[in-house]
Amino acid sequence: MDALAAGFWGAFFGTAVLMLALSLAAFARSHRRVALMAGLSALVSAAFVLAYLGFLPVEDATEARLLAHVAMIAATSLALMLLAMLGLLRQRGPAQRTIAALVGLGLLVVGAGWTLRPEEALALSSIVAVGVGMAMLVVTFRSALRGDRLAWTSVLGVAFMLVSLAGLSWIAFSGTTWWPVHAVSAVAGMSYLTVMASALWRRYSYLLELAEVMAHGPSYDPVTRMRSHSETGQMVGDLFFRREDGPSRSIGVIAICIANLYALENLHGRAAFNHALFVCAGRLRRCVPQYVEMGRLGEDGFLLLLSNPQGMDRVVQLARTVKARLSRPLALSTSRDPAGLEASATNWVAEVGIGVLNTSTKVRPSQAVATARAMARTAWSYDSRLAFYDQAQGRIAELPPEDQSTAPGPLPMPSGT
Repeated sequence: MDALAAGFWGAFFGTAVLMLALSLAAFARSHRRVALMAGLSALVSAAFVLAYLGFLPVEDATEARLLAHVAMIAATSLALMLLAMLGLLRQRGPAQRTIAALVGLGLLVVGAGWTLRPEEALALSSIVAVGVGMAMLVVTFRSALRGDRLAWTSVLGVAFMLVSLAGLSWIAFSGTTWWPVHAVSAVAGMSYLTVMASALWRRYSYLLELAEVMAHGPSYDPVTRMRSHSETGQMVGDLFFRREDGPSRSIGVIAICIANLYALENLHGRAAFNHALFVCAGRLRRCVPQYVEMGRLGEDGFLLLLSNPQGMDRVVQLARTVKARLSRPLALSTSRDPAGLEASATNWVAEVGIGVLNTSTKVRPSQAVATARAMARTAWSYDSRLAFYDQAQGRIAELPPEDQSTAPGPLPMPSGT
């Protein structure tokens, strides 16, 4: 293979590996359907390309026979994933008939190929694979005409897939090493993976947010995509009064208050306030582990709860991570027009205060939350912006920086606070 052609295919496989890595990240975040679809798309596409480029360690006749099988497996798999992404396999009856038809077609073509010479079997499978791709192009185009905006992205993705398939079939049949053919096929393959990854995420991000709305109902906060104020109170009560974990256990409480949100609203309006809150909540969700319960705390803050944190070190480390993430500068839009949301009108840095508390379920939940919130507001005056209750001094104190002191030991709930 020409060195230039090898470079294009190297870029394609790099795109496939990146897509696979992103699918693993989605799996780690419990977005398993996104991970499965993206991972399978990357693996099937990469395996198809490897086979058609002649990297299979088999003889010529055996290779052609094997390529015929690979073509039908890839065409059937990608077609089913595309239909699932478009939501066309939701109804059980039509879905079963569609799956049976595609799988039956693949088995029929593979079986018919064994009655032909290997080269003829490969030609038959390639033609049918292109036909399946054309059928998917028609299906996505019809979905787009019915008003599915995501289907227009799928139309583009299927078009790129057909171009790549045609180029790879040419390479497999003629054995050409002419680099423009390889370049066009590789670029089309990369474009297909990129477009389909974007379409997958757009489809399933909607489903993930819908699941949150259905779980929290009217208490879902669309700005932060977290529990609203009333739902946060319910969350605190459920965690403190959970009986299956025993009569008494430790609870880590982290209260976060943002001092300059109201000043931002007075200067730039409610749109900038909502944008800042939206970004801060997104950063918080991305840096907080899944075992931590989250919710809003008033108009200007958030509440994190850890059940059985096993010492103060874990709570303190999470508080430091949250402070570092929320203190990063961000560019805010002040426009309510969707077309102007990408325009940066002002730079802003959240002035956060964080209160850290390690208490137990013996304490009243409202008292624990109020104490942590008071610590967070006191932390606005500290350089570290982190506060805890110093039992030795009997007052709220600044949490020492990580490089100057070890984390404080367990902090019992201050009495009378």
